[in-house]
Amino acid sequence: MNLNLTTATRIGLNLSAVLGIAALLKLGAALFVPLVLAVLLASILFPVARFLHDFVRVPWFFSCVLVLLAAVALFLVVVAAFGIAIPQTLEGLPKTEAAWQEQYRKIQTNLRAVLPAWIEMPYDDDPNQSYIYRHVRDYFSNSKMSESLPTLAMGTAARGWQAILIMFITLFLLLEGQMLADKVRAIFGPSRETQNRVSTAIAEMAAAIRAYLVWRTIVNLGLALVLGAVYNAAGLKYWYLWALLVAVLSYVPYLGTIAAGIPPFLDALLFVDPLMALGVGLFYVGVVTFEGYIIVPWVMGRSMDLNATTVLLACLFWEEIWGMSGLFLAMPIMAALKAVCMQVDGWQGWGELMGSGPAKPLALLETDGRSRIDSIAEAAANGDATVVMDHRDEKGGSPSVGDPKSDAF
Repeated sequence: MNLNLTTATRIGLNLSAVLGIAALLKLGAALFVPLVLAVLLASILFPVARFLHDFVRVPWFFSCVLVLLAAVALFLVVVAAFGIAIPQTLEGLPKTEAAWQEQYRKIQTNLRAVLPAWIEMPYDDDPNQSYIYRHVRDYFSNSKMSESLPTLAMGTAARGWQAILIMFITLFLLLEGQMLADKVRAIFGPSRETQNRVSTAIAEMAAAIRAYLVWRTIVNLGLALVLGAVYNAAGLKYWYLWALLVAVLSYVPYLGTIAAGIPPFLDALLFVDPLMALGVGLFYVGVVTFEGYIIVPWVMGRSMDLNATTVLLACLFWEEIWGMSGLFLAMPIMAALKAVCMQVDGWQGWGELMGSGPAKPLALLETDGRSRIDSIAEAAANGDATVVMDHRDEKGGSPSVGDPKSDAF
């Protein structure tokens, strides 16, 4: 059996494998998304459960249940915060036709101060002649809001079932995490060196995911508190909702940060005044720049050292595969992939490509030659007739030592 494939064949096989994996992930999103979320949660909660078990002497089962219940309680707090903020926002909308027209004229005045030539057509002096006014008023009417309630209820029920599934998968991963890790190491054979590499890869994956999610959560809460206080002081109408929004959307790098900054700017522009909108926008840009270039690299270190191109491409790819869930999972998934690449012979170049450090030549690892010699010896011992070849051989695919058909055997 000749394994000396041409470069074009190898590239074709690799591309086929990538496309096949992408199709499998997209078609199996209902299975893979809860599983990945459960793995991320388990990687965060496992050290806490181990602390309760080792130092507080809580039985392992109850340690896992306690940390999981704490995570569920935190999630319910976030859901309750949105559940309070969104109805308050809707309650603040105008209730009468006169109130709608008064709000329309205030927005019209603010926009004309900034863009006087562009406002005449969509913002007519008569509110009833403006299609934007009619569309917004009809959209937030009681009948439209009532029609959206069944759809919202069905979506909430579906997400609730998925949350229960994630909770149980996380519990089982916590209870059997060590056993599963041992089984994964055993899959790669009895070699101590190989098992050490697998252990290192698993540990680095968990550390990278944990560092990102824990510190990202802390930083997001800090952003929400600082920006919420500034939004409130600036007189923004829905400052509490924008603070919650930045805490959630900042999990999506770059794209989420940009999206979280647009609503407060529009709030200030439409309901306060253009000068305040400029101040809010400049302050937001300054805060997120300080957070992105100083705070995040300082607290996360090299564990999340991914260049901007890799991050943006990852967001586009995972959003296409898993939708909104893929956007939130892109960063921890890429951190885990980089940790694996840095521990697998021949993949270190891909890991360095995803990083933001300077380019450096990669020396061939000694394990490359040693693993090849081991495979040759194993083939010879088993009487395998496979021709062992290497693309680096000067003979262009001639039989190597270890081939039973070669004279050198």
